[in-house]
Amino acid sequence: MEAFNSSLPFPFSYPIITSATSCTTSSFNDNAAGSGGSISSTWMDSMIWSQLPQTLIDRIIAFLPPPAFFRARSVCKRWYGLLFSTSFLQLYLHVSPCHRWFLFFNHKAFVNSYIYRNHPPNHTKTVVTSDVPAGTDSCEGYLFDPYTFTWYRLFFPLIPSCYAPVSSSGGLICWTSNESGPKCLILHNPLIGSVSQLPQTIRPRLFPSIGLNVTPSSVDIIVAGDDMISPYAVKNLTAETFHIDAGGFYSLWGTGSSLPRLCSLESGQMKCVGGKFYSMNYSPFSVLAYDVAANLWSKIQAPMRRFLRSPSLIENQGKLMLVAAVEKSKLNVPKSLRMWRLLECGTIWVEMERMPQQLYIQFEEIEGGKGFECVGNGEFIVIMIKGSSKYLLFDFSWKRWSWVPPCPFIHVGDAQLHGFAYEPKLATPVTGLLDHLTLPFQSFHA
Repeated sequence: MEAFNSSLPFPFSYPIITSATSCTTSSFNDNAAGSGGSISSTWMDSMIWSQLPQTLIDRIIAFLPPPAFFRARSVCKRWYGLLFSTSFLQLYLHVSPCHRWFLFFNHKAFVNSYIYRNHPPNHTKTVVTSDVPAGTDSCEGYLFDPYTFTWYRLFFPLIPSCYAPVSSSGGLICWTSNESGPKCLILHNPLIGSVSQLPQTIRPRLFPSIGLNVTPSSVDIIVAGDDMISPYAVKNLTAETFHIDAGGFYSLWGTGSSLPRLCSLESGQMKCVGGKFYSMNYSPFSVLAYDVAANLWSKIQAPMRRFLRSPSLIENQGKLMLVAAVEKSKLNVPKSLRMWRLLECGTIWVEMERMPQQLYIQFEEIEGGKGFECVGNGEFIVIMIKGSSKYLLFDFSWKRWSWVPPCPFIHVGDAQLHGFAYEPKLATPVTGLLDHLTLPFQSFHA
């Protein structure tokens, strides 16, 4: 797949993806020539195209990845209008393959946003007044295609500067207000420019942990922890949940069961797997789980919790996994980076993968104790070294480790990226339910 051409003007009103740099070193023609085959032309005869049924052409277009689709829209008026065709979008929802991509944001652009504020070494939280992100990068994201090792750039002109990204699911990106108090959330599809604002949460919070789960017919959101018990103090006490579905049932920020005592949630996104939201818990390490149907919190003991460093929860092919470095300094066990999968029983972890020792030595030298973050999508896992432009990609299907080329849109010194699993979609039908529900509420002001 080719990258977007920045010189090609898009016939689309939203400034979605402007340019990209392909990190592959060979083209389709090079691969064909190297395989020993002879190809006279890579173009299909125009007479053949003109005789194909429109329904077949629509089906072919529906299989295109988003970059190729938006290039194709410049071919003719009919293809341009496919994005607004109900019949085509219905076909797209049924046949379009799932693109397991990643979306990254610049850490430094949101340095005052709670979602990117790391826990201090003693795992305590510091109450800091959030400021508006500085610079123009605050509304800029970077898409990474793990299949072709290609980077793309996304702009978010419709999002106010005082909002920060917190989660992603089903083609929608969740943004939340940085200010302390009741939280305002926005669900945004950058490919089609849809923006849906949700009503404010009930309780005032500082840096809550937020989880999002979007399906074609429902939306579930949870905002947990960091209840403001005074203007200068927070405590993890409650969680609020939002639900809406196509069956007509909705719940606007209902208060769920109380959080477990003495919990210290990770300030950031939760992972939703199998109807449960999961979040890392600190001091000591464990995993907090919230069962949406049962409205019940539980605590799961983490594997080798006394020896973990930089643990991260990820979703991998419908299963919850924990990725962390293991350092048992007092025992004769080599340091390593390991991955565990949570079994169906919900209490037992099984080690699934371990980074090769030689690669870990190289990884540890680059990481230098600064820590790392992980994000997973489908069969892919990306490991981001903090303060570095180095990223590792692991493909579970092929059991293959690869170094990811640096993002070409940011300077090396500013390459502190925070990532989300992202599935670019041309249609998100559930936004219609949200827009209908939130009409009575006042919209945000940019």
